[in-house]
Parts: sequence; C-alpha cells; structure tokens
Amino acid sequence: MADSAAAPEPADGASVGRVPGAVGEPGAATLLQTLRHLDSGPRGLTEAQAAERQARVGPNTLPGRRESSWPTALLRSLRDPFTAVLLCLGLVSAAVASWGTACVILLLVAVSCALRASGEHRADRSMAGLRGLVATTATVLRRDGEDLPPNVRELPVDELVPGDVIRLGPGDLVPADVRLLRARGLTVHQAPLTGESAPVAKDAGDAAVTAGGGGFDRPQLCFQGSSVASGSATAVVVATGARTRFAAAHSGDEDRREASAFDRSVHGISWILIRFMLLTPPLVLMAGAALRDRGPETLPFAVAVAVGLTPEMLPVIVTLCLARGASLLARQHGVIVKRLPALHDLGAVDVLCLDKTGTLTQDRPVLHRALGPDGRDDPEVLRWAAVNAWWTLQLADLPAPDALDDAVLDAAGEDDVMPFDGVAALPFDPLRRLATAVVRTPGRPAVHTLVVKGAAEAVLERCVLADEERAELLTLAARHADEGLRVLAVAAAGRTARTRDYTPVDERGLEFRGFVTFKDALAPSAAAALRVLAGRGVSVRVLTGDHPGTAVRACRDLGVDVPQGGVLTGERVDGLTDAELAEVAARTVVFARCAPEHKARVVTALRASGHTVGHLGDGVNDLPALRAADVGIAPRDAVDVARESADLVLAEKDLTAIDHAIAAGRYAGGNIATYLRITLSSNLGNVIAMLAAGLLLPYLPMLPAQVLAQNLCFDTAQLAFAHDRPHPSVLRRPTVLRPRQLLRFITGFGVLNAIADLATFGVLAFALSGFEGLADASAFHSGWFTENLLTQALVMVLLRAGRRRWGQGGPGPIGWAAGTLAAVGLLLPVSPVGSLLGLSPLPLLYYLLLAAVLALYAVGLVAVRAREERRPQEQRPQERRLEEREPGELSL
Repeated sequence: MADSAAAPEPADGASVGRVPGAVGEPGAATLLQTLRHLDSGPRGLTEAQAAERQARVGPNTLPGRRESSWPTALLRSLRDPFTAVLLCLGLVSAAVASWGTACVILLLVAVSCALRASGEHRADRSMAGLRGLVATTATVLRRDGEDLPPNVRELPVDELVPGDVIRLGPGDLVPADVRLLRARGLTVHQAPLTGESAPVAKDAGDAAVTAGGGGFDRPQLCFQGSSVASGSATAVVVATGARTRFAAAHSGDEDRREASAFDRSVHGISWILIRFMLLTPPLVLMAGAALRDRGPETLPFAVAVAVGLTPEMLPVIVTLCLARGASLLARQHGVIVKRLPALHDLGAVDVLCLDKTGTLTQDRPVLHRALGPDGRDDPEVLRWAAVNAWWTLQLADLPAPDALDDAVLDAAGEDDVMPFDGVAALPFDPLRRLATAVVRTPGRPAVHTLVVKGAAEAVLERCVLADEERAELLTLAARHADEGLRVLAVAAAGRTARTRDYTPVDERGLEFRGFVTFKDALAPSAAAALRVLAGRGVSVRVLTGDHPGTAVRACRDLGVDVPQGGVLTGERVDGLTDAELAEVAARTVVFARCAPEHKARVVTALRASGHTVGHLGDGVNDLPALRAADVGIAPRDAVDVARESADLVLAEKDLTAIDHAIAAGRYAGGNIATYLRITLSSNLGNVIAMLAAGLLLPYLPMLPAQVLAQNLCFDTAQLAFAHDRPHPSVLRRPTVLRPRQLLRFITGFGVLNAIADLATFGVLAFALSGFEGLADASAFHSGWFTENLLTQALVMVLLRAGRRRWGQGGPGPIGWAAGTLAAVGLLLPVSPVGSLLGLSPLPLLYYLLLAAVLALYAVGLVAVRAREERRPQEQRPQERRLEEREPGELSL
C-alpha cells in the first residue's frame, strides 16, 4: 500500500492523496500545511465546495467487485485440465465415428462444468449478503455559504470528500482517512489494519515523523477501517474512496495468486495421463497392423482403450465430493466455501497460521493478579483499582468503561466501591497515561482521597519513593510485562477537602499501593479445538502484531508448546533471507510484531519448505498472507476486502468451525484419492490385459461398444464415492498422496489386476474346451466383460479409504454400488441387452472357476494393501520439498 494513500489531496485535484512534506512520509505536513493544501479550515467546506469535489473525485466508496455471471463461471470451469483432456477425447471419438463414446464423454464434461459453476455461483451469491459492514453515516460540519457558520449534520459516508471536517465519538467507525484537528482522550482500535489488540492513543499534535510503521503509528492520523474506543475528536478528511489505506488493499490482483495444492496436483496428474493416452493408441494400432494385419478397423478400439485408461469421471467425482462437503458445511456450520477446490486444499493443510486476538483469545482482558509493593497478592490493591474505575466511569461521563477498567470491575465485589462517595474525576489522558478519581471515605468528611491508576512509569514518578525503590518496582513491572501481562500501577493520597476543581497538578506526592496485572481472556473453545487440530496433524503458527510475551502467554495458557527459540519478531524476519526464513519458520511457533509483509513472507516460507498452509485473518493487514496461503480463511465479520480475498468464510471466528471444515476437506479428499487409486490401477491393469489379448487373439479383445458399456457401468458405480463416508482414520493426517507413492500403488495393483485378467483367459480356455474354444469371440467377450465388472466391484470394496469391519454400519454407498455392479456383470450377458452388445451366456464351469480366481484376487488385494500400509508414511523434509517441485504431484 502506497504511503500516499492516506495523505490529503490538493484543491485542484492534481495529486490526489499527497501531502506537502517529506516525500513518502504521510502526516509529515503540519496541521496548517494540511488545511492549506486541502483548501479547507476548521469550519469545514461549503455545500458548493463539497459538491464540486465529489463530482471530481467521486463518492467515498470502496472499489466495486464485479461478480461473475453463471455463464462466465461455466466457461471458466472448462479450463480444468481433466475437462480439457476429456473434451479432446470426445472430439477424437467423434472424428472416428465412435458416436456413442463421443456423446457419453461430452455429457460428462457438461455435467462436471455445470456442477462446478453452480456451486461457485451459489457461493458468490452467499457472499453478496455479507458485504457492506462499514460505516453508513458520519457527523460532518458543512456551511451553506462562505460567510455562514457551520451546521452539524449526519451525512452518508459516500458523500464525504477531502477537506470535510467530521466529528468522532466512542464507538464510531472512522469513515475515511483523516487528520486530527482536536482530540480529547482519543484511542482507536486499529486491529483490522495492524493486528494490534490494544487501543492506540491518538493526538492532534504535529508529531515528528519516524521511520517504519507504514503511517499507522502516526498519532495525528486515523484510518478508514478503524474505530473509536474512547474519547472524542474533530478531524479533517484527507483521503476518500479508492485512495484510502483500507481501499488500497483492493489493488492486489487475485488472478496472479500462486497455484494452490489442488491446482498443482490436477495439472501434474493430467500431464501424466495425457502422455499415457498419446502413447497407447499408436501402440495398439502398430501391434494390430504388425501381428494381425488389422489396420483402420483397429482405430475405434484404440480410442476406446485410451478412454478406458482415463479416469473420465474424475471431474464429476471431484466436483460432487467438494460440492457435497461445501453444502454440508454451509447448512450445519455456517461456513461458505467460495472456491470449491479450496475445500480439498484445506484437507491437505498441515500448518494453520492465525492471529491471536479474537481467535485464541477474546478481544478483552481479564484480571490476573493484584500485587502489593512487595510483589505478593494483596486484595486491597484490587479494591482501590475498582474505586478508581467505578468513579471515573460515573463522574467523567464516559459512555462505557475502558476494557481494563471493565476487567477490574468484573473481578471486584460491589462492597469494594459502594462505601465511597465520588467527588471528582480526571479521565484517562494519553499524554498523562493515567486516570484519577477523587472520593470521600465514610467517617472522614474533611478528607478527600485521590486514587490514581495508570501506566507504571507514569504513576511511580508521581509517588514519594526513593530512587532505588522506584527502580525495583519498575523492574518488577517490566518482568510481568515480559511474561505477557499488562500492568497498571495504583497509588493514593489524602487531601484536605475542598470545593475548587482538581487538576493534574494535584497528582503528586502519592503513596504507592501496588500493581494490577491483566491477561487476555481465552476464547472458550480454543483449547479444545487446538487439541483436536493437533490430533489431525495440523500445527499452529501465531502471526500477530502484539508483544511477543503476550502471544507466548496466550499459547501456553491454551496448551500450545512454545519451545526455546520458538519466537520470532518482525524485525528479525527482515534480517533473514527467504531460504533462512524457510528453515527458521519450521521450528518457530510465534511470530510477533508482524507487519502485513512479514505475515506474507512467513506463509510463503512455510509453503516453500513443503507445507500446505491455511491462513485465518480478518483485517487489512492479513490480505497479503491470505493471498499467499494455499487456503485463505476469514470470519464473516472481517473487513470487506479480507472476506473477498478469502477462500472460506466462517460464521464466527472460531477454530471449531475450521476443524469441521478440515474434516469435510479430508473426507472429500479421501474419497477423491480412493477413486483415483482404484480407477487408475484398474484401468492400467485392463490396458495391459487388452494389449496382451490383442497379441494373442485373432479378433479384437473387446468390441468398442462393449468397452463403452463397461466404462458406463463402472463410471455410474463410481458416483457412490461422492456420497461415501470414509473411515475416521482418514482424519488423522492431511490427505496428501505423493507422486512416488501414487505411482507405486498404481503399478502394484495394476499388475495384480492384469494377472487376474490373464488368469481369466486361462479359465475361459479351460471352460470352453481348450484354447481352440477361444476362437468364439462372443464367448471370450462375455467372459472377460463379466470378470472385469466383478473385479472392479471387489476393488471398490477392498481399496476404499480407511477400513471398515464387516457388518459395521451396513454396506454403505460403496457396498450397494459394488453389489449392483457385480449383478450387472453376471446378468447382462444372459439378457436381451447383452445380445445386442454381442455378448452370450457362458457354461456354469466358467463361473465356478472364475469364483476361485476372484477369491485369489481378493487375497492378493488384501495382502498388497497391507504391505502398502506398512510402508513408512513420513518422508524426509528434503525429499518432500523435492516432490513439491515435481509436476506430477497429487495432493489428495
């Protein structure tokens, strides 16, 4: 975000968003220079000036996002590599007059594209209902004429222009980037912009420009997207619309986002299959021409073999699995999946990056301890702190207590404050850094007691203490601060009762009473959710703008282990190269004092070291990291630009919802992985057997129509994978399948399937009275057709994701689909439809021998699967990083 985004524009509009002063230093101009540059003043603009400026600079609205139409989403889904491969195969089939194959393939393409486009279009419509969570009106000073006094009025924020003078009060959202004219006790929440959980003090003075901070640390500037925590102010608008810091986040081009795990996996396996498909038809044609003197008539069969090698249902299965998971998440947990492949990526996540405030902790402190001057617990200190908080709230006419005062009052009892009568109050001032309440103690009408509470340094310097004692107390306060606690000092002093007003001059000669310490209130469900995530193999990284000690304390209170050296600050991140950061990030748990660019670098470094990374963020400062992660996650109440950039939107900022989404992603990923393993290994075995049969037989091993019918039966049965619920073991670790593991699995089970097919050829020869019986093409086609569907049914049951005991929970979708597939294989050859396909009934002996082959095949499947599961699951990090760079990766 350019520094100029927050600066004022000149009256002529020639350089919108710039202020006079040091180049690139927002807020470097003095107040007088800023007003002169804006051609404005403390009384605000006239209505004529405001109308002219709005016509020139436009309304104060965020850059609009153009939603994709349903036809656009449909065309975009054609870019899927598998869809493109199927489309090419369909066109080739049509070119060789294989109209049945062509029609089925094109139907699959249409169904897949329609499902994906519909799911993403529904997500876009759901997101449209979450927009607009920004300020709607602002209190503005406008004049009807040049010499007339200003009128205070409420105007829609889109009518604000540079030079307008506005008023801010507690709870107001800052409607534009502004420069303060006057401020009284002003503090603002900048968490959506910087990630800081504590309110930031602001002041109208011409503070000196310091390096760093990106302008957010300028006390005289407030930015759109922040909100007023306490105090009041009058300010002049310096930037509106697309020129605010908040809107600058829209400038990121999401189309340049790096490919996610899903994108990389789909592209990798697509090119592997394309190579196989380009190689298979020429081999079939050359073998047929050389050995059997078959030429052009082999072409449809060669195309059918290529189709048989392709997992043509993959786009449909992937879309159905992800769409079903996304639909369940939306209905049951309020999670909107904006980009369907993101659900798959979430199932592969093994590192989750998140902020502290609002996720691990609530956005409020709670009292930790009340300590006397000796460092021991002292309830009297809490009593005096409560008296200060209560009477400051009552007498200073504050709309609501400060967050720390609220924590004190929650911890104290009513009896602590009721005996005292309030006399006067000096509210908190960011310059004094303390607040004072003056009370009358019962039974002592001639004495007023000043109770002072505030920053340790500010209070101690007003106490009557020896230098050594003051230094010891400051050291004690610093030690508690290093432990992640926020510390306030409490002091008191007696004064002779009087009627004249009390002033800050009276805050002298105090008696030190003690410290009150605070910690962040933990999110109720965070500890349990973190334990569940750890059990799922997901490690957490905390990326926060807060103090390192505060973040470490929250982690340890929640049971997150932060090892020695497991903390890194943004300043240290700046001193590391990308390679060094990738190495350090692997063992770092807390990244503190992080600016937006630090968060993005950490996420990128984790991905470079072989992790699949999810990032949960809700502020403008999270945008670079949301775009750098494999999966960007934002809550519903996040700033508008963060929700728009995220892949998943949560109903609440709750880790439990993320756990549900990860579970849905892993169930979907497990089903997709099972489909791929089963289909690719079965198809490879069938192709090997077809090539062998083509060399042995004087006719085509299977007619193109039979290949098509077999594929249709198997493809229809495979739709059950979209509705299967895998075994809970799938949830224990990220659903990642490495290229070497995938190829080893396909090769092993493909060869086993080919052996079963070749054994079937022998069974057919024996059942048909010797090898001469294989001269009956119809009988051979029927026998192999039946065996193919029966072996496919066995594979579906025995190789599904996870393991299920026999009789546990019924057959399920996979069991019913496999049973139907087996029934079709047995009944189709003896039916009228079978005769139309060129199939014929077989002798009973064949079925008896085939049962023996299938039994041996089932034993082989179980044995090979057990061997695969005993292989070590973990890889060395270096090997994993190398595989991450291979084009054939499949992260499922």
